[in-house]
Amino acid sequence: MTDTMSVSEAVDKRMSVRGFLPKPVSYETVREILDIARRAPSGGNVQPWEVHVLAGDALDALKAEVAEKIKGGQREGNQYDIYPPKLWEPHRSYRFKCGEDLYALIDVARDDKMGRLMQYAENYKCFGAPVEMFFSLNRNFGPPQWSDMGMLMQTIMLLAVERGLDTCPQESWSDFPDTVAKHCGLADDVILFSGMALGYRDPDHPLNSLRTDRAGVDDFVTFKGFE
Repeated sequence: MTDTMSVSEAVDKRMSVRGFLPKPVSYETVREILDIARRAPSGGNVQPWEVHVLAGDALDALKAEVAEKIKGGQREGNQYDIYPPKLWEPHRSYRFKCGEDLYALIDVARDDKMGRLMQYAENYKCFGAPVEMFFSLNRNFGPPQWSDMGMLMQTIMLLAVERGLDTCPQESWSDFPDTVAKHCGLADDVILFSGMALGYRDPDHPLNSLRTDRAGVDDFVTFKGFE
């Protein structure tokens, strides 16, 4: 861990890493991150989150089963819409450019459907990360509790950066809610929200050079009442 890293530095350094080194992360480190992250904001202190952490043989078994399903062309279907059905501007363009920039780094053309599918399938290999976290919550919780989950995940990601680790939040795992539920022991009244790969960044992986463009402050903020 770096004692001198500020919150600002951790926020700036955090990114979605899509290539990890085959270097293990200790149970103690993962537990420490989660122990601190439980102080993340939660409206009314409801603490709606459930987290399941898989590594080693447990993670390998999940990845193997999902790989077989993908090979057979199977998808279990999302339990929620990751994006609105008709995403509007400028958000549609933000998303489109992110995808185009990502595939350009690995020379996958827009009409190369197989190449894009193969890269997307890397999600279910956790991009080589040795640890995968799964975030779920009761189906009766609403948008405020979903926002609590997002704050927990952000806290985990920043704590990982502080410790020299990296992450990739993966809503793509919601394509296989039944399989994840089986391997994690999720109850029927729980909905899978997202996965998160955790590990050490591969500095030589081309996708790890991607830094997504972000709108400027004046594009999304309105200030009033300041002198």
